[in-house]
Amino acid sequence: MRSTPRPGAVSSTVRRGLVAAAVLALGSTAAVATATSASAAVSCKVNYSASEWQGGMSVNLTIQNLGDALNGWTLAFTFPNSSQKVSQGWSGNWSQSGSNVTVTAMDWNKSLSTGGSTSIGFNGTWSGSNPAPTDFKINGVSCNGTPQSPSPSPSASPSPRVSPSASPSPRVSPSASPSPRVSPSASPSPSASPSSSPPPPGTHVDNPYSGATGYVNPDWSASAKSEPGGSRVANISTAVWLDRIAAISSGSAGNNSMGLRDHLDEAVAQDAANGSAPLTIQVVIYDLPNRDCSALASNGELKIAQNGLARYKSEYIDVIAGIMADSKYSNLRIVTVIEPDSLPNLITNVNAFQACQEAQSSGAYVQGVQYALNKLHAIKNVYTYVDAAHHAWLGWDTNFQPMVNLFYQVATGTTAGVNSIDGFIVNTANFGATVEPYFTINTSVNGQSVRQSHWVDWNWYVDEQSFSVALRNALVAKGFPNTLGMLIDTSRNGWGGSARPSGASTSTNVDTFVNESRVDRRIHAGNWCNQSGAGMGERPRANPAAGLDAYVWIKPPGESDGSSSAIDNDEGKGFDRMCDPTYGGNSLNGNNPSGALAGAPVSGHWFSAQFQQLMQNAYPPLS
Repeated sequence: MRSTPRPGAVSSTVRRGLVAAAVLALGSTAAVATATSASAAVSCKVNYSASEWQGGMSVNLTIQNLGDALNGWTLAFTFPNSSQKVSQGWSGNWSQSGSNVTVTAMDWNKSLSTGGSTSIGFNGTWSGSNPAPTDFKINGVSCNGTPQSPSPSPSASPSPRVSPSASPSPRVSPSASPSPRVSPSASPSPSASPSSSPPPPGTHVDNPYSGATGYVNPDWSASAKSEPGGSRVANISTAVWLDRIAAISSGSAGNNSMGLRDHLDEAVAQDAANGSAPLTIQVVIYDLPNRDCSALASNGELKIAQNGLARYKSEYIDVIAGIMADSKYSNLRIVTVIEPDSLPNLITNVNAFQACQEAQSSGAYVQGVQYALNKLHAIKNVYTYVDAAHHAWLGWDTNFQPMVNLFYQVATGTTAGVNSIDGFIVNTANFGATVEPYFTINTSVNGQSVRQSHWVDWNWYVDEQSFSVALRNALVAKGFPNTLGMLIDTSRNGWGGSARPSGASTSTNVDTFVNESRVDRRIHAGNWCNQSGAGMGERPRANPAAGLDAYVWIKPPGESDGSSSAIDNDEGKGFDRMCDPTYGGNSLNGNNPSGALAGAPVSGHWFSAQFQQLMQNAYPPLS
């Protein structure tokens, strides 16, 4: 997935995650004459929440309008310490002169109704001390109050992380010709013990995987069966990818012989063959304008500058929602995975990529995801899981809390608020191990934390399960319901075979210990494309751990992440050097080789060599 840089030297006096929550009370209600709100009476509340470490900070601010509706706002405040500086801001236009900071609204968040709120934030630097500002003003009117005392936080990052490198996401299963219907397996996945009194068909349940069988995609199943030994996995449930408008329609998707209605009709047929157990079908929503704005191998068809957001809504989401709302599909549990590699780019990649800057400044990603959630959540048998990248992308505080804040902002901007999201999914486009069995983030070697190793790189997580549980806890603490569920894509993170360690290293060198103990055998945790040595992971199943709805196979094994050399295609997909096995890397992956397999086709197309390797290195092994 995304590459991550090595941090600089870290002081031994690093302060661990002080959180300053400055809750500022009601301000004046005097009218303020401004170009955007000439007659609005302004009354406001600002929450200022900072995670800090020695010399750095990551801050989230929530602006709440308690006065008349605003059609445009400007936030101003003054840092108490002249050394405090904003280095990167999001969800607003940030500027600083001396100690004075000004933030103006963007087009997509400029309107604040009475009682409405919006979240913005920044990463910054400081020296000496880092007191919270107290003099916030909205459109020139003070929001008075006194900040609360800082309280310790369990986690912090010793140095701010820069944007990870470009990387694409997985794609739709290829199939050269229509495939015959596939009967569900005797023990399909995801699986769980059915409850003693299952809810009526079509009921929106807490966990759509619990007690359900999984839809077997005939296109992917046919490709798997065409491979020697592939019949061992051909009846495992994998997702249907809608990566273009054309993929919605039958016979016009290029890589996929079946359209959305074909899949849903087939799911109804498989459901009927299952007996009383409900059936869960997984559909990936994946066509935002400026899609994968930091990627080359997976750029999409829609562009923001070419009316892409409007087309996304009318030609893509509206059509998908219209099909899913058909009453003949009402007994299915339809899980939608919302836009892999989208929202995390707004936290990590805005500075480095113009397409990401455009996605942020236009609000296209936020508005597109909100539109999709509004349309899909309104269908009672549809479940929404938003992509949350993976631990090697968001595992540092400088990315983690801003991502939580952005997810909350997106959710609260939908019609149903936080209830519009059933859960989040991690590892869809990556290879991170579900669990590292031989060490945790708390392991020390000869007095050194594993966080100091080059592999862990000061991250707070060593695997996807610890990251997903922590993310869920943070989201619930932020305001999401306790019913929130997490999914982990385990389709390619088994890391079995002869290279898999059988126990913890005995080395007293922290780098050697981690490298000999880790089951994730990638050269670098930032490598994401067609990784050599990878294997199929845990088979899909429901309720694998507290807070987790399921292990799932969303990225169908055997589909390329990107071509290993430039290949002309009519799908708008470029060539990313991280998919080139001869590439020596860059500063964002420690100048390590890409670790990619040779001979890879365009992303989403069938890659036989990869599929064979994934079966060979599967863990647990295939029978």
